Amino acid sequence: MHTIEPHYNWMEQYSASEDPRSPLHGSENSLDHYVNTIYGYYIHPQWDSLESDTLFLKILFVDYEQGIGIIEFIGEWNDAIENDVMQLKRNIVDSMVHEGVRKFVLIGENVFNFHGSDDCYYEEWFEDVEDGWIAAINFQEHVIREMRQYNIDSYVNFGGQLDELPWRTYGPRKLFKVIDGLLERRLG
Repeated sequence: MHTIEPHYNWMEQYSASEDPRSPLHGSENSLDHYVNTIYGYYIHPQWDSLESDTLFLKILFVDYEQGIGIIEFIGEWNDAIENDVMQLKRNIVDSMVHEGVRKFVLIGENVFNFHGSDDCYYEEWFEDVEDGWIAAINFQEHVIREMRQYNIDSYVNFGGQLDELPWRTYGPRKLFKVIDGLLERRLG
């Protein structure tokens, strides 16, 4: 797991640690020292903590004028024991929503498992972005299946073309336009 790095091709366009409006402003990541682990396995030091033992993230891009945020994840999304969605909502999302982000892209190809609980934080997040949306792209099939069992798909859009989107081939604004177009057809 220590070789899985967050996407870094957009770093010259956005860095959460350098963004004074970001919940991760001022955070420092070592390139040499591996300190975070998931179940005893070190992860690449460029992943950021959301105060969960099993789920880490990287805010890849934010555009406050367009109200968009793109976040990549690694680990196990565990709402049953760790209450990861609460940690994500309180430590990251609330701050981004306060700054005007209303459309969220969640990249989950490195989310290896999901353990659900209730859906109240997802519902709250959904209500916070009432004129926007939350899209989950490239989550693994078994993770999506588990999320559906807990009614997460009532609040987060996934499935169809969102499951196999070649997102790394796009710049962040183009990725947003592609997803926005897919969701406009789906929700419109």
